[in-house]
This record gives sequence, C-alpha cells and structure tokens, in this order.
Amino acid sequence: MNVRFDGQVAIVTGAGNGLGKSHALELARRGARVVVNDLGGARDGSGASLSAAEEVVAEIEALGGEAMASGANVTDYAEVEAMVQRAVDKWGRVDILVNNAGILRDKSFAKADLDDFKLVIEVHLMGAVNCTKAVWGLMREQNYGRIVMTTSSSGLYGNFGQSNYGAAKTALVGLMNTLYLEGEKYGIRVNCLSPTARTRMTEDIIPDPKILDLMTPESVTAGLVALVAEEAPNRFILGAGAGAYACARILETEGIYLSPEEQTPENVLANLDAISEDSQQKELIGGLNQTVKFVQKAARALDVELG
Repeated sequence: MNVRFDGQVAIVTGAGNGLGKSHALELARRGARVVVNDLGGARDGSGASLSAAEEVVAEIEALGGEAMASGANVTDYAEVEAMVQRAVDKWGRVDILVNNAGILRDKSFAKADLDDFKLVIEVHLMGAVNCTKAVWGLMREQNYGRIVMTTSSSGLYGNFGQSNYGAAKTALVGLMNTLYLEGEKYGIRVNCLSPTARTRMTEDIIPDPKILDLMTPESVTAGLVALVAEEAPNRFILGAGAGAYACARILETEGIYLSPEEQTPENVLANLDAISEDSQQKELIGGLNQTVKFVQKAARALDVELG
C-alpha cells in the first residue's frame, strides 16, 4: 500500500510550527495541495503573524508542491469560511481537514482564570467545530472527506494544571463520535489523534533532551497520514508518539440490574465491584445503545415483553 493524495486538497490548522508543520509537509510530499493555516501567535495564543505559514508554504513549493498560506483565526467562523472558499476557488474541493490548532494556558484549577479557560475551549473545541462546519457541506456533496480532531492524553486521562485543555480535548472525542454517525453515509470518516511530540508546547514540560529526541513530530505525522488516507479507519482514537502507536477506547461494563425496591444509593455503593466487573465490557457506538442495553436488562429481570 502506497498512501498518496494526488488531486486532493488538505487544510491543516496550526501548521506554522511543530506537529502542524510536519503534517502539512508530509501531506504535500504525498501529493496533496495544502492550505497552511496559522494565526502565527505565541504558545499562549497571543499575537499574530502570517510569516510562519508563509515559510511552510515556501518549503512545500521548494519540494515541488502546491500550497497557500492562511492567517485565519479558527475561532472566527467568517474567517474560516473565507479560508475554505479560497481553497475551493483555487483548487475546486477540500478532501482533508486536520484540526491541529491549539494554545496552552496551564494553571491548577484553583488558580485558573475563567477567561483563560474559555479561550482554551474556544480555540481547541470551537476552532475545530468552525473548521469542520465550514467543510462539512462540501464533503457531503463530494461523498468524500477525511477529518481529524487532535485530542490529547491530558483529556483522555487527565494532567495536573490542564483542566481547560483536558476538557476541550475530551470534548473533541464526543464531537468525533457524533460526526461519525452523521457522516458515514456520505463517505466522511472522522478520527482523533492523541499525539505526544517534541514541540514548543512540550519543550518546557520535558527537560530531558534524550526523551525529547525520541519524540519526533514525524513519528506522530505517520499516524496522522494514516487517519486521513482513503483506507483510513473511522471513529478511531490513535495515540502516537516516539514511534509508538496505540488505540484508546471508551468501554462500558455489562453492569447489573437492581429491582425497584433495591434502587437506592446504598445498594449502588454496595455493588460497585459487580458494576465494575469487566469480563463482558465492550465499546458502545451511539448513545442510544446504552439505553437499549439498560432497558433490555430491566425487561428481562421483570419479565416484561418489549414491542
């Protein structure tokens, strides 16, 4: 299998540095025409400059590829729409969207400023929503699309001082889960990438240069490219870093049933071990499936015949 993107158009947000730059360059090497989006701000989201995006475009063009720079702010839907329209006007379509743009405003929850919290949610979550909304109609009409949300282990598992970041990153998993259901029949596949790499986001957090040397952006980009390939999976959370790759899943145990007279908080607490027993746990697709499971369990216990 040789993954190529000839004739396809990709938008990569936050592509002026780090992972986004690595993603944009590799997509271009494999034939994609790339919109290199970057506001050009600092790690905390302050400031703006188009120079970073323009430098990546120059690198792509030096490789013989096609690219355009965009300084659109992903939190501004009008700017995002204009960015997408520029791509369509020039190249006729959009096949791939990589929601990579993000900022950090790390502080413990006790010390966190609510305005900073809202801004992190706005950039990570609403930035991805805005960009996805702007291409969704196009991809439905094309009957083809590949979208990646950049989640994080901080959201999946928690990380001290990153309540804002973690909340936003977990929200993107929820967004993926529903867009998977809504986009599948239109040939749109939506996945999540949970990366760890040496970037300006992590260099201050991990002081050991030997560790950082292992955490190359390119190793993460290999996973990203797989998630936007024609053969990509769907509704997949791919962890990637330092050349290692894993799948993260949300699993639910089979659980128990308590009769009406037993349905008390005391009995729930007393049965936590049974509720947590994981031999029959599985991944549920679609929230309604949990309701179906619970109702069927109650109906069996009460000998109620369902229609």
